[in-house]
Amino acid sequence: MAFNLAFLSSVVIILSAFSPVITALSSNYYDKSCPNVDQIVSNAVKKAAANDRTVPAALLRMHFHDCFIRGCDASVLLNSKGSNQAEKDGPPNISLHAFYVIDNAKKQVEASCPGVVSCADILALAARDAVVQSGGPNWDVPKGRKDGRTSKATETRQLPAPTFNISQLQQSFSQRGLSLNDLVALSGGHTLGFSHCSSFQNRIHNFNATHDVDPSLQPSFAASLKNTCPVNNRPKNAGATMDPSSTTFDNAYYKLILQGKSLFSSDQALLSFPKTKNLVTKFATSKEAFLDAFVNSMIKMSSITGGQEVRKDCRIVN
Repeated sequence: MAFNLAFLSSVVIILSAFSPVITALSSNYYDKSCPNVDQIVSNAVKKAAANDRTVPAALLRMHFHDCFIRGCDASVLLNSKGSNQAEKDGPPNISLHAFYVIDNAKKQVEASCPGVVSCADILALAARDAVVQSGGPNWDVPKGRKDGRTSKATETRQLPAPTFNISQLQQSFSQRGLSLNDLVALSGGHTLGFSHCSSFQNRIHNFNATHDVDPSLQPSFAASLKNTCPVNNRPKNAGATMDPSSTTFDNAYYKLILQGKSLFSSDQALLSFPKTKNLVTKFATSKEAFLDAFVNSMIKMSSITGGQEVRKDCRIVN
């Protein structure tokens, strides 16, 4: 499924944590300066995914976490330096991985067109390719982002947390120019990947004064999660897949929410507001409706800009 982005030749959603910038993105931005960039990045993602099935989920999550802090400026890729702890070392990002895939893609892009393509664009392309590699939709990624020069671990507290309720989620998304439709569609990215116990333990132990377990969880599903994630003596990397088809990009996530089998409080929260509940039901019923909405919301989110330069090395500023 390909989507034409002619209408996005001058996308303008601008939200940088500081000093917002107006940036026109275009799907043909590199047509003359680096015509093979899409193919180079796609090949790098394909190669990595063939060796490690967790790569697509990791790249999609990395892009989300990049865009929600200072816009899609590749600030999530920068290494900590001296006393400055970078975003990748902030608590919500400790489990991010597959940075090497972006490094490899950047190296190959630099060999073909040195100094032209930003790391932010490479990450946006890689996220799209991660979805495609998982059997999801394809789309033209608008390009022309710049890389940021600032990355602070403390700012990762701005990321929406798995414990958020619907009003917290709505506020987090609206601050970035994203709607309730975008919230529900982008939450569908949870169709891919794995979660450690820490992200959902609030639902299965000491949920509130009345219930030990979140009563909205389907009982046998809750029991299996408690078994995987005991209060004490938990295995170091214990957790659960986001849905049973965790390497396939599909609409199973929405069906699970309706069955009381979603992992996060923030997933279950989508049922607590009529508009978002209706969208969950719509996407659970129609995979095509979900894929269309996901693509539109990905384009919108990935067009939040905020950088200043084209990095030579994605891990360090120029």
